[in-house]
Amino acid sequence: MIIMMGAKLQSPPPTNLSDLEKNIYDALLKSEFPHQYQSWKHLRFELLLRKNIIEAANKLAHSSVEFKVFQDSKFNPRYWTKTQGGYLLNPFVLPSQAIEDIFQNGQEYSFECSTAIVVIYYYAVLNSINLEAFNRIFPNLLVWDWSYDEDLRIITKVGTDFIPGDVLYFHNPDYLYPVWIGENAVYFGDDQYFGHGIGIKSKEEMIRALNTLRKPNAQKSAYLLSQYSRLDFLYLSQFSY
Repeated sequence: MIIMMGAKLQSPPPTNLSDLEKNIYDALLKSEFPHQYQSWKHLRFELLLRKNIIEAANKLAHSSVEFKVFQDSKFNPRYWTKTQGGYLLNPFVLPSQAIEDIFQNGQEYSFECSTAIVVIYYYAVLNSINLEAFNRIFPNLLVWDWSYDEDLRIITKVGTDFIPGDVLYFHNPDYLYPVWIGENAVYFGDDQYFGHGIGIKSKEEMIRALNTLRKPNAQKSAYLLSQYSRLDFLYLSQFSY
């Protein structure tokens, strides 16, 4: 349910929304859990950013970026330097340009699924807020695994209130190699998920893919955890256009 300034909202989506934003609005409206908003601008920004998260995930899914563990990974050295902790933004490089390059020159990049989620988040935020604000609040990017700037504000909660644009986690307890202990996936809605290294799949297809990556004689199936991650939409909305 959508709670707007303390009152339950029951109206249909505004007519100026894209089809994807309307689907997200409907999911929020039909949710049995309350989603609180301080203003229409707050709600409108969340719809935009969720849409951009899904579109960024779809763009990455169809890019040339490969799946690799850290020791075999690469980032474009024009923008990034590899350190022990991840890939650090080069001096005198705009954060916006470095993030854009991942999606424009995918052949220069390879990383694993959690890094993919952080990259998707940055790209989605870049396309949702003021360019100058993006470069100001993310000046010293370090990207790898779940390393991210505190201003990105990723919030993870236990539960099944899955809304399109959320990031979910498929756990694989009987993995063969540690890199396949699970898969972080962007939820598109309509039983579609994107996980880097596996692709855009249904829930059952994602589980089947992970089950092929288990140790010999594995007894436990992969499964979707009852948890979700999302950004602090209210905080980020202050930097919107």
